[in-house]
Amino acid sequence: MPAEFFNEMYQGGAVRAPYAQLEDWMRAMPAEFRQMKQAEAEALFRRIGITFAVYGEGGDPDRLIPFDMFPRVFTQHEWRKLEKGIRQRARALNAFLLDVYGRGEIVRAGRIPARLVYQNEAYEAAVVGFAPPRGVYSHIVGIDLVRTGPDEFYVLEDNCRTPSGVSYMLENREIMMRMFPALFQQNRIEPVDGYPDALRRTLASVAPAKCDSDPTIAILTPGHFNSAYYEHSFLADLMGVELVEGADLYVEGGFVWMRTTEGPKKLDVIYRRIDDAYLDPLCFRPDSMLGVPGLMDVYRSGGVTIASAPGAGVADDKAIYTYVPEMIRFYLGEEPILNNVPTWQCAKADELKYVLEHLGELVVKEVHGSGGYGMLVGPASTKEQIEAFRARVIENPSNYIAQPTLALSTTPTFVESGIAPRHVDLRPYCLVGDRIELVPGGLTRVALTEGSLVVNSSQGGGVKDTWVLAE
Repeated sequence: MPAEFFNEMYQGGAVRAPYAQLEDWMRAMPAEFRQMKQAEAEALFRRIGITFAVYGEGGDPDRLIPFDMFPRVFTQHEWRKLEKGIRQRARALNAFLLDVYGRGEIVRAGRIPARLVYQNEAYEAAVVGFAPPRGVYSHIVGIDLVRTGPDEFYVLEDNCRTPSGVSYMLENREIMMRMFPALFQQNRIEPVDGYPDALRRTLASVAPAKCDSDPTIAILTPGHFNSAYYEHSFLADLMGVELVEGADLYVEGGFVWMRTTEGPKKLDVIYRRIDDAYLDPLCFRPDSMLGVPGLMDVYRSGGVTIASAPGAGVADDKAIYTYVPEMIRFYLGEEPILNNVPTWQCAKADELKYVLEHLGELVVKEVHGSGGYGMLVGPASTKEQIEAFRARVIENPSNYIAQPTLALSTTPTFVESGIAPRHVDLRPYCLVGDRIELVPGGLTRVALTEGSLVVNSSQGGGVKDTWVLAE
């Protein structure tokens, strides 16, 4: 892996071709104009309602996610490689899910340890033996990617349950087009606004066996106190489907019904944005007030489709992640197009020994952690933080994996002092139904703090528009 950070705009003092049109734009922008445009973008985000909450924090529960106006750019050639690798990965992950809730051939073949699958807290016994429509468990797969060189991309993690952030991808583009229309006249940029139609198409294509007409689709949200509620309502509006809470639904006669002002309406496909544990109090957590009693019985009998399926989370566990290349070989008979980040499993004694000896050099993560929580970035941590984390790893080694500190690429970013390189990652959204679809691009997250490698919004990261140049 490269020792130096790859700057996506500048190489050897020269501007890389994808960014050629942006250098003049950047240099011609006075500081006052930039600040005015930044304020305009923030006002638009606030007016539209694009905010997020960070649980457990005081202060403003509806914070603006920082938006950086400097777009990130990919060539068509770069995107094609990424797209091909993402499609391959989504196929393998779904094949794995269908298998481990069925015969478990990959476990029988000794390619993945049984304990990692069947003792995983995300493995749902309630769906064992059930094959969802078209064999798809994970309908929206968010693959988090990092770049370390001109042709070097690594998959950081897979999100197979309910990956969030797609509303930012769409709104970032909308705001950029509104503020800088000339940029879009000078550059041929692939559109992303087809995502809602593609999502609706995907959901309709996995309608259940008992659906005998155009499927009725709804998004199931935990409610307006959820940190991603804006996204739930945003997608429902763009798709032209209902946004519902658990209290709006009930089960009767082997189907799920939605209460409407015109009487009950049968639901065929539920795009759920709540966790497995809260979906059905009769099957999972009995104290859940967010789900629908009896929902799982209807699901298993073919009366409704739940996207993504209950149990899909076992595929995005960080310990399972290390075996995705093996899944690709086992199920598809292909070599992985996109590489994993080298990973040590602390559950293995020899790998744990290495991790404990090199904590100050590594990134250590909880296998079920998310949002940048429950992790140690060794080079950016104090001795006290490292020692405290060491004790946690020793107490429960199987709860942790470790990875080298990657040299994440940087892109130009508008900061208070002007323009400076900041580290970025990328989350494209892959839709899986009767076909696999991606819009060209995704959500670029940027670590706004100088030197930081943590891009999560909950940890102070921001977002950028992501361009894929048309041929």
